[in-house]
Amino acid sequence: MRLFLCEKPSQAKDIAAVLGASRRGDGCWVGATATVTWCIGHLLETAPPDAYDERYKRWVLADLPIIPDKWKMRVKPKTASQFKAVKRLLGEASELVIATDADREGEMIARELVEHCRYRGPIQRLWLSALDDASIRKALAALKPGAETFNLYHSALGRSRADWLIGMNMSRLFTLLGRKSGYQGVLPVGRVQTPTLRLVVDRDRSISDFVPVAYWAIDVQLKHDEQLFTAQWRADPDTCDDQDRCLNQAHAQQAAAAISNARHARVSKLHTERMREVAPLPFDLGTLQEVCSKKLGLGAQETLDVAQALYETYKVVTYPRSDCGYLPLSQHSEAASILAALRQADPSLAPLAGHLDPQRRSRAWNDAKVSAHHGIIPTAAAKNLERLSGKHRAVYTLIRARYLAQFLPNHEYDRTQADFDCAGQHLRAVGKQIVEPGWKRALPEALAPAKGREAPAPQPLPALREGLDCAVANVNLKDLWTQPPKPFTEGDLIKAMKNVAKLVQDPRLKQKLKDTTGIGTEATRAGIIQGLLDRGYLIKNGKALAATPPAFSLIDAVPRAIADPGTTAIWEQALDMVQSGEMPLEIFVAKQAAWMSKHIERCSGMSMTISGPASPAGVTQPWKKKRKSPASKAKPKRITKAKSA
Repeated sequence: MRLFLCEKPSQAKDIAAVLGASRRGDGCWVGATATVTWCIGHLLETAPPDAYDERYKRWVLADLPIIPDKWKMRVKPKTASQFKAVKRLLGEASELVIATDADREGEMIARELVEHCRYRGPIQRLWLSALDDASIRKALAALKPGAETFNLYHSALGRSRADWLIGMNMSRLFTLLGRKSGYQGVLPVGRVQTPTLRLVVDRDRSISDFVPVAYWAIDVQLKHDEQLFTAQWRADPDTCDDQDRCLNQAHAQQAAAAISNARHARVSKLHTERMREVAPLPFDLGTLQEVCSKKLGLGAQETLDVAQALYETYKVVTYPRSDCGYLPLSQHSEAASILAALRQADPSLAPLAGHLDPQRRSRAWNDAKVSAHHGIIPTAAAKNLERLSGKHRAVYTLIRARYLAQFLPNHEYDRTQADFDCAGQHLRAVGKQIVEPGWKRALPEALAPAKGREAPAPQPLPALREGLDCAVANVNLKDLWTQPPKPFTEGDLIKAMKNVAKLVQDPRLKQKLKDTTGIGTEATRAGIIQGLLDRGYLIKNGKALAATPPAFSLIDAVPRAIADPGTTAIWEQALDMVQSGEMPLEIFVAKQAAWMSKHIERCSGMSMTISGPASPAGVTQPWKKKRKSPASKAKPKRITKAKSA
């Protein structure tokens, strides 16, 4: 009997329909040539410490570290009946096709069952990127040998065992140390969650410690041929900080007075350059979560859930847990049929029809940069889009827009920079004139780039030439304050987890981290953030994340290496080596155990203080110190001059 082992019941139903396995059996679908069964996520879990020794039911410092000699798995009680069905079917199977999600976690879900149930027959791998019928048939015709993806299992197993070693031992250690100081709650420590927590703690501290600095700017409204436009004053560099902000009030006041008394500003230099912007890549999951947080207000887990539903339930997008925005060249041949299906499914795309070119090959099509998965794109099964509403429709629209952008021309505009001399003061106006909308035709309003806090909006300039005088219509001297860093949103935190190299100071470590996956993986980051919220380490104030007092205390107490984002990214790099076969699983786990044991020994005698109780997610922070706004601080007197033409 040929057995297909899927990750979820819905996935099994889709594959069974294509295979003609339409008869319902006990925990499976049965057909003439194949049987399709399913897991419900992980049917097995790593056994807890007391499965190795009863004494570990009590948390005692002297028992640490706990390192299993032989790792044990146990059946999850909630899904024991499905495990029993899968075990029976594995015993009857003469051939197995692993059809779980095409990633390392999906590989582990299947392989741990294969090992636990002692299946020894031949194994093949179904590698799916979408769940519509056409994609399933294509993948069935190109099954991979089981050995080709086996190392994915060892990589996932290494991650699981490292998480167990750090989580079980360090959580017990710091919980016991906390109890010595009178704190009765549990203090969970995790290989990935603790460095993630430190990112938020460090950001909150930088906000709390921020001291605003006053600076001055001048906007000058100029006029030519009845057209008004705005130029910015260019202060003497000796009065500016490293971001060209004028810190000298007297200098700014004198400049404003001189400009106000002048009648004209003369064009001293004019330069126009044709700018071309290539289309953004299709989404990877992290970038999708970042954009959905910023533009749609969705949390990281919420975005993942919506994308998973679009993939699994509606079948209108490809596999969402991708860490890659590039597309394989072989997929380009499907572009014409996908574009046709998208236009047929949504008449509102009709204005794009004359601009889309299915033969266009953007930078996204690059085999060398495609990882195990390609970018998230729409499928040809784009029918009945009326089924999609609310956030499902909004997220789908973003994904579709990024794909459509690959078949549109570059976005082109003329950028004109005009420098002026006005009573000895330097002014600069920047104009933008769109020449070819290009791929931006495809973007919904929600994807429009957010305006920077101080960046002037693009403006068209009148026809200027060097030596031309423009009338001074208005002068506005602005007294401003430098702003603190913004609190993390979930989207910002996902981005920081991905790009952790930017936050690491050690130059050697930074270089090593540039090509790694950062903290966690695309599939796990949303769950990590949600776990920190659920445990009361983080709370949400609107869209902003904030750390609670126990979070600060824990980050201050744990060894710096455990909370260092660089450390966990290096571990991810080691897991990649396990996946590629460069490092045996046993060596990776042994290194983790030795590293953890060293820190247990160092920390066992320390003392720690917890500054406040953990609070459940969503509870406000009564202990959070209210920051004074810059306006509440003593400020020098401001003078603003204005002149009307």
